[in-house]
Amino acid sequence: MINFRYHVVSLTAVFLALAIGLVVGTAALNGPVADSLEGQVTGLRKDNQNWRQQVNNMEKQLALEEDFAEEISQVILPGTLTGRRVLVLTLPNGRDHTEGVLKKLQQAGATLTGRVELQDKLINPDNNTNLLELAVTAARPTAQTTGLPGNGHGVETSSALLASVLLDRPQGVAPVSDADRRAVLAAYNNAGYLTTDNNKVTGSAEAVVVVSGQPYVDKDSEKRDESVVKIAEQFDRTGSIVVAGKGSVGGNLVAVVRGDPVLAQTISTVDNANTVQGQLVTSLALVEQLTEKKAGQYGVGDNAPSLLPRLPQ
Repeated sequence: MINFRYHVVSLTAVFLALAIGLVVGTAALNGPVADSLEGQVTGLRKDNQNWRQQVNNMEKQLALEEDFAEEISQVILPGTLTGRRVLVLTLPNGRDHTEGVLKKLQQAGATLTGRVELQDKLINPDNNTNLLELAVTAARPTAQTTGLPGNGHGVETSSALLASVLLDRPQGVAPVSDADRRAVLAAYNNAGYLTTDNNKVTGSAEAVVVVSGQPYVDKDSEKRDESVVKIAEQFDRTGSIVVAGKGSVGGNLVAVVRGDPVLAQTISTVDNANTVQGQLVTSLALVEQLTEKKAGQYGVGDNAPSLLPRLPQ
């Protein structure tokens, strides 16, 4: 008769056999398995060191290329924009590389009429009605609303008014007075839609560099990206324009301009203006715009035909 003692003895025998099997198996495999694992770890460690070295080399190479661009700009740029009146218009997503763009414009001898930073509030679709109303109330005797877009797009209408006071008027149209220019800018400044460098714009410009960045990614990204394009379109109607951007994919301003056969004919773009190389090319693209009345698409993106425009004579 099978009793409880029989079950205990049987279970004990089973566990004892398992224990003996594990010990024997481990002893038999310990050498080959350990050696194999040790070899794999050593190989991975070497691969990691190699990758780290490659990254360090690439970073060093990039730094040297930036140093080269900095030095060559001192040879190429001086005098290329002397006497040219340039406005720098910074979009909310382009603030990080505005200083570098400004530095190269100054190195080229450009006369900066002002630096205007547009705020997120300006491209917020919730402020459409307020922008339409402000475009009317901010108008002054020499900065009339006549001829402004009337399609109900607040950013477009306000951008048209701002372009009319920041850039040269078309031939035959009376210029904006300094007092009216200051009044219009103050109205948008006080409402939180833009800021100006030391609240100072010295006059109208013949060209504008629009400093932009990556596309928006929030829930209103499509409308915000559309507003950014509207801003560029309105300034393009009045003067020469170069978009100094970061990247050329995902629907940012550079990508939209390059994908539009009409805009690409009049607006120049640089897709790596966040680097010294791109900031140098931004100034050269502006030289091309002003001297040859020609737009070009430059940078390192797949949709950029060349790295830089033809060097000025």
